[in-house]
Amino acid sequence: MVVGLGADPSSERYCGGTRFDNENKGGVSLEAADLFRTLFHTVLILAFLLPFVFILTALVTLEGVNKCSSFDCLGRRLGPRLLGRDDSEQRLVKDFYKILNQVNTEEIPDGIKLPDSFNQLVSEMKNNQYDARTFALMLRAMMEKLEREIRESKFSELMNKHFAASSIPKGLYCLSLRLTDEYSSNAHARRQLPSPELLPVLSNNSYHHLVLSTDNILAASVVVTSAVQSSLKPEKIVFHIITDKKTYAGMHAWFALNPVSPAIVEVKGVHQFDWLTRENVPVLDAVENHHGIRNYYHGNHIAGANLSDTTPRTFASKLQARSPKYISLLNHLRIYLPELYPNLDKVVFLDDDVVIQRDLSPLWTIDLRGKVNGAVETCKGEDEWVMSKHFRNYFNFSHPLIAKHLNPDECAWAYGMNVFDLRAWRKTNIRETYHYWLKENLKSNLTMWKLGTLPPALIAFKGHVHAIDPSWHMLGLGYQSKTNVENVKRAAVIHYNGQSKPWLQIGFEHLRPFWTKYVNYSNDFVRNCHILEL
Repeated sequence: MVVGLGADPSSERYCGGTRFDNENKGGVSLEAADLFRTLFHTVLILAFLLPFVFILTALVTLEGVNKCSSFDCLGRRLGPRLLGRDDSEQRLVKDFYKILNQVNTEEIPDGIKLPDSFNQLVSEMKNNQYDARTFALMLRAMMEKLEREIRESKFSELMNKHFAASSIPKGLYCLSLRLTDEYSSNAHARRQLPSPELLPVLSNNSYHHLVLSTDNILAASVVVTSAVQSSLKPEKIVFHIITDKKTYAGMHAWFALNPVSPAIVEVKGVHQFDWLTRENVPVLDAVENHHGIRNYYHGNHIAGANLSDTTPRTFASKLQARSPKYISLLNHLRIYLPELYPNLDKVVFLDDDVVIQRDLSPLWTIDLRGKVNGAVETCKGEDEWVMSKHFRNYFNFSHPLIAKHLNPDECAWAYGMNVFDLRAWRKTNIRETYHYWLKENLKSNLTMWKLGTLPPALIAFKGHVHAIDPSWHMLGLGYQSKTNVENVKRAAVIHYNGQSKPWLQIGFEHLRPFWTKYVNYSNDFVRNCHILEL
């Protein structure tokens, strides 16, 4: 068996050869597979690229590039196209830039007849065979004309908005007239406010006293109603409403006929304060009656304005600064609070364009650290209109007196919701400082500042302001249509400062409901004056 196995070496070699041949065949098949994969991928790539090469070649041929006598010529023409570049297009763009720069320095001929549209320009260009320079000149003239028309339209819009913001809506005027008539004919509308037994509360410092100065009856009702409905202790609220003589009867009638129990409301006209005499407010009397001042605020707001050198935003700011409300005594009354309410220690002063959404009781427990005015600062926000204000935004620092006494980078603060410590106030000369600077601005022909009552207050309260948390007072709802609604919902007091008041047609639609929710549209006077929900 052993010899037999060893005696047939040819059989072993054959088997060995068979194994060797199989290994060689396996190597050959692997090499063939690799070659096949390489060829397959190459064919795929060529199949993808060749149609593009064919199309580009066809395009070049159609353009006359078939006259190229070498692959080098064809490569020079196809290369930029394959790489996304076209030398002829680049040259064309450069030439057009050159023509535009030349035209930009030239004078546009007087009386040039301009097409009304771009399509008309293209049509005239084809028909008249304009050269590139003429086309560029016409295009420039059309753009400049369009810019002028847009600018004029923007100024017209601002003027119309200014007049809309300064006027009294028909419904509000009707409301005042009807309530005044009711006051004269209805004894209930004339009843004492508050009732005699509650008079001691008006000077009781254990209550929360809020002061509101306004001639807008509907706005006053919203402020009072929102404060009472948002309060955790409405029985502790006492509202002191100050209005002018012409509005007093209507204002009194509204709150006599529409009590907000358990809160207490007092309505007084400026004529009913013994302290408010010409002797005590001489400067304000001059502000309200000076011919030049009245002409500035009530006169032609376009006359003398160089609109060509004014941006729409600057023009809008100047228009707002000329609102007649800024020379109204009602707007300056807050500077006399210590004298008007000599028995009160602390009050919260509110503007009539605010809505209260949270209980305000904690404001009376804020430690003002010896300061007079608790206010929200307006220099630490990102928006340009409201919360990024410094003294430079309100004063003319080219005036030597302003430059000498004020710092342009000092942070401004807001009126509209202020906590006033009247005890601390009475120890200062804030009122005298206020009068002094008003007088100086009058002497300078209003060149120190233009905008309203805040600038002199910024000076008078300098060093007497304690910053409170911004969540107490959110501003700008009358300025900015892009106001964040979620932020509005979280604020304790929202302020529609600006032209777009919620009771006007120009108010912002998405912000108006925060105000209208406190209007009683079922009230007979509101319905009869057609003050419908906007």
